[in-house]
Amino acid sequence: MKVTFKIWRYDPAKDVKPYFQDYTFDVKEGMTVLDCLYYIKENIDATLAFRASCRMGICGSCAMYINKKPRLACETQALSLGTDVIEIAPLPNYKNIKDLVPDLTPLFEKHKNVKPYIIPENEQEFLNPTGEYSQTPVELEEYLQFAYCIKCGACLAACPTVGTTPDFPGPQALAQAYRYNADNRDFGEKERKIQ
Repeated sequence: MKVTFKIWRYDPAKDVKPYFQDYTFDVKEGMTVLDCLYYIKENIDATLAFRASCRMGICGSCAMYINKKPRLACETQALSLGTDVIEIAPLPNYKNIKDLVPDLTPLFEKHKNVKPYIIPENEQEFLNPTGEYSQTPVELEEYLQFAYCIKCGACLAACPTVGTTPDFPGPQALAQAYRYNADNRDFGEKERKIQ
């Protein structure tokens, strides 16, 4: 099926403002949006910039706006979008470095600020343990779903409060704060107080 990809282009070294550029080619069943971006880069336009790594929905590098929704390009089947025009832009609520590459520095700074690690009650015992820090399955369930975050940044892109209030920690940092506060091995809730 012939599909037109309308792709956000912006090179701060030469462009006054961003613009969309069209690329049309045959997309085969099973091709992801990321496969299509690689096809464009390897066969049509080597100047296209985007971020990707694992191709398996684990690293979060390929998060971008696909048809006006934040998605992982490696997990989004191009033909499953049900259209012959696919618009791709960088995640909003971030500075645009180049083309489809957002500056994720705010995401990582907000993550770092919530102290995303176990803060022990007794640091000496934690550094030189005399026993295990075991958990029951029930204790693990208290926070497990919040431990699956891959830090792709899509939640901050979709959050209207982040868009209007840059100091707001956002869903990723708040979820990570909860993940550690809910961990029975952690005693850092007061240090992690979100302002």
